[in-house]
Order: sequence, then C-alpha cells, then structure tokens
Amino acid sequence: MRTLRMKGKGIIEVVEQPEPVPGPGEVVVETAFSALCGSELHGYRGEGSQQGNSGHEAVGTVVATGKGVSDLKIGTRVGASAIAGCGKCSYCARRQYTWCPDYRFYGSMHAERFLVAASACYPLPDDVPWEPGVLITGDGLGVPYHTSAKISSPCIKTVAVFGVGPVGLGNVLMQAHLGRRVIAIDIVPGRLEAATQLGATDVVNASDCDPVEQVRMLTAGSGADVCIEAAGRPETALACFDAVRTAGTVVFNGEQGAFPLSPSDQFIRRDITAVGAWFYHFSEIDQMLGLYRDGLRVTDLISHRFPFTEAATAFELFSSGQSSKVLLDYT
Repeated sequence: MRTLRMKGKGIIEVVEQPEPVPGPGEVVVETAFSALCGSELHGYRGEGSQQGNSGHEAVGTVVATGKGVSDLKIGTRVGASAIAGCGKCSYCARRQYTWCPDYRFYGSMHAERFLVAASACYPLPDDVPWEPGVLITGDGLGVPYHTSAKISSPCIKTVAVFGVGPVGLGNVLMQAHLGRRVIAIDIVPGRLEAATQLGATDVVNASDCDPVEQVRMLTAGSGADVCIEAAGRPETALACFDAVRTAGTVVFNGEQGAFPLSPSDQFIRRDITAVGAWFYHFSEIDQMLGLYRDGLRVTDLISHRFPFTEAATAFELFSSGQSSKVLLDYT
C-alpha cells in the first residue's frame, strides 16, 4: 500500500510499504480522508520521521479486524481517534481516553490504510458524510469542543482567540455558535478573513497594532472574559494574560515549551484561572454530532482538498499559513 514518508526540511514522499496487520483489539481502516494538523508542522519543517508519518485525523471503512474485535464489522464507516485507552481504568470506563495513564497513540494515518484500536473507532451514522466526520472525530472540531467544555459559564460573553490557524478557527466557529462575541487575533490577513466568515465579531491584525491594547479597547478597557492561546508561542501566551479581564480565564491550546510566568502578576493579584485543553474525550463525539445536526457549520473550516498523491503540495500550502483545514482525499 502507499503511505507518506516525512523526510523533514519540507520534503514528503509517497512510498510503498507492507499492509498493516491488526493485533488483538485492533482494526485496519481503508482511508477515505485524512486531515492535516498544525502539530505536524514541527516534524515537517524539522527532522521528519524515521518511521510512519504524523497523520492522526482520518475516516474510512473497516477492512480487517483483529482478535477479540466483535463490535466492529468489516464495511463499517468509522472516524478514528488517535488516542486509545487501556480499557481497564475508570477514565476508560467513561471513554475519557486522553486521561488514561496508559493511553496509546495511533498515527501514520496519511496512508491508504492504517491501524487503530477498535475502541477508538466511532461508527459514523449514515447522515454524516466523510468530510464533517473527519473534523468531528479529529482535532478540527474535537479540540475546540473540548475547550468549550472548560469555559461553559453563562457569564462568559466575550472570547479572544490568539492565533487563528485551524484550531483557532475552530474555536472561533464554536464560540460564535454558542452566541458569544469573538475577537480573532492573528498576523495573516487571509486567516482573519476566514475568522470573520466563521463568526468573529472583531478581528485584530497583530502586525499593525498592539493586540492587547486592541482587545482592551474593544471591551471598554476591561479585557476579554476568556483568552484562548491557539498559536503555541510564548508571546501570545503572555498577551493572553494581559488581555484577559480580572478574574477571567486563559485557555492553552497551542503546544509549546516552557516560558516564565509570574504567580503574583499573572495569577494571584488578578484572580486569573488558566487551564489546558488537549485533544478531546471520545465520549464527546456524541455531543459534537448533535451540534453538527443542529447546524454547526463544521465543514466551513475546510479551505482546501488535495488528492493523497499531492500531499507534498498540500503540506507546502498548509505550512505557508495561507489555509484553514486541509484534507487529503483517498476516494
């Protein structure tokens, strides 16, 4: 079968490799679509990967099952979560696989067929096409929905999203759908335009002004009720603390390394709450499907689709910052 090999330094190849073989509790899925995620750009621009690829958002059809798999039949359409739990702990009993202390990660989903745990496959209903399915069971909607669960208070009226790449745009869509005023901050005009189309009330180009001052001006000096860090950069993380109101909340979505924070200045003296939101709970897919059926325009997050064989072009565009969510089509 064909799969992507990420050689690093912006080089991607389509190569042949042996067919995956399911182990106990695993299935093989024939891919219909896979989605590109911003977290993949670290390897794409950096040293690449010696084995497999960074794909971790995909949908397709079950074509083989391993020992002990009885609840998934060959031919079932599924969305695959890259995170599978041990199946034994209390978190797994609640389908909160990302909190399982022994969770497993399944990648290499940019391929004609991929291996994944049966317990991490969600059978897609007939009324859910492939494209919304890959966003609902992947990071595209999963991270923004999981984030929204952390900031559910009805007192929250204004949300500022710092960085409107794919996950940031998902937050814009989700928060606007919930009826909140959304301020989108970025340095790429095309992404700010996309944020407006997805429901942002105000956009701020951080290349042209001080984004903290702009957020405060737009909120009559008080600051946003919630600031979401979705760029994965220390400067935007610190800006979130400066732009949030007293007793507000900062949410971290963007993966990044360590940087200095002051407990007194950033937290204590302003009563700030900071939380992280990583991936999503498998148990949340039902609620995300409900939102989709209620009219959440999830496929508006998709800006480009490429045949799987043109993955190199897709990643080049994605890396340029001139896209929203990008899909690879295997159909």
